[in-house]
Amino acid sequence: MPVDPAQRVAVVSGGASGIGAAVARRLRAAGHQVVVLDRAEPCDVGCDVSDADAVDAAMATVVRDAGVPTRIVASAGIGHSATLLDLSVEDFRRVLDVNLLGGWLVLRAAAKVLIEVGAAGSMVAVSSISGDIADRAMGAYCASKAALDMLVRVAAVEWGRHRIRVNAVGPGVTRTPMLGDPGSLPGWESGLTQRTALGRLGEPDDVADAVAGLLELEWVTGQVLHADGGLSLHSPIDAYGTAQRARRG
Repeated sequence: MPVDPAQRVAVVSGGASGIGAAVARRLRAAGHQVVVLDRAEPCDVGCDVSDADAVDAAMATVVRDAGVPTRIVASAGIGHSATLLDLSVEDFRRVLDVNLLGGWLVLRAAAKVLIEVGAAGSMVAVSSISGDIADRAMGAYCASKAALDMLVRVAAVEWGRHRIRVNAVGPGVTRTPMLGDPGSLPGWESGLTQRTALGRLGEPDDVADAVAGLLELEWVTGQVLHADGGLSLHSPIDAYGTAQRARRG
């Protein structure tokens, strides 16, 4: 099947809410025909990204109904909070099945289509700064995102000869349904914004802008771009910050 450049088909997994929904809006505004894959509504094609057969079937539906997607965003993800001693095997597997296995299955399905028709493409996986930093009680999530970052690097090496670029965007703390209610932990949000260089929490549109921009960088592949307002730049030692807070208090 030849690729019609005028179609500009994009696929966004996990595009029913949060960052994925913001990415879908951003790509539509840029002129792409966006197909959202998700288990939840609103979506264009229902799909459990942790099910290999479901992902392959969904990608076949995209190609049949919309055309070959040349922009792919793997955004589906879940969180889970538990210390490593309390984390159940079932919950650990569930987080990795969605965040890691699901990301691989979506990227792989799209890569197979692009390679089959000989088309170039660009992919971005939505990772997290938690792939680089250790966060207590978030072991499964951190492990899944660290593995996703490496998956992106390996995919970039393997698929580069097919003119397929693969990158990731690592958000920091972002106001999405996954975040829940920051106000439930008194002082947490204010402390977080103080530690963030740009002085606020992220919004889904902030991350969507980074994803959309990275998709179009022709000479960039295998990279993980942190879209976190500078949160991951902050040292946990922070003697200066501690001294400043002591003076204010």
